[in-house]
Amino acid sequence: MVAASLLRCLPRARAAPAQLLRAPRRGHRLTPADDELYQRTRISLLQRESPHAVYIDSYSSRGFTVNGNRVLGPCALLPPSVVQWNVGSHQEITEESLSLFWMLEPPIEIVVVGTGDRTERLQARVLRAMRQRGIAVEVQDTPNACATFNFLCHEGRVTGAALIPPPGWATPPPPAQAAGGTSGH
Repeated sequence: MVAASLLRCLPRARAAPAQLLRAPRRGHRLTPADDELYQRTRISLLQRESPHAVYIDSYSSRGFTVNGNRVLGPCALLPPSVVQWNVGSHQEITEESLSLFWMLEPPIEIVVVGTGDRTERLQARVLRAMRQRGIAVEVQDTPNACATFNFLCHEGRVTGAALIPPPGWATPPPPAQAAGGTSGH
């Protein structure tokens, strides 16, 4: 009788470890990830998504390099165009100087304004005029404005930029020149 009950329990004992091996392990995640649910992964190629995108490669006190092209002085980026912008300082930014941003189709969603080496306040009436036309304005120092513009363009947002070069900022010389060069001061 004891042997019979042991034989009946024996198949169950062998099945239990097999069931434990097949049981899903649950760690910190209780639900499957999207890839596990849909059995696919999506890859986006940046080149195909925005072949005519405008990106700021670099900036200096003289101007900007946009998509490999040098632009001297202040500029306005109106994707896919780059134009000279006749503004010398943040105090010269007016409704008229920003009017080119609301004349475009498709309409610009946001304009990133670079005010030089410091973030400066724009006149309240200028900001109000842009807001009334449905255009958001982000005012930053020029280095951060360039990065913000590139980021927003990468996200596919319809973005414009109004940039004033930061005075006194210059591209550092290559390491070979910096080590062997002499100062002219």
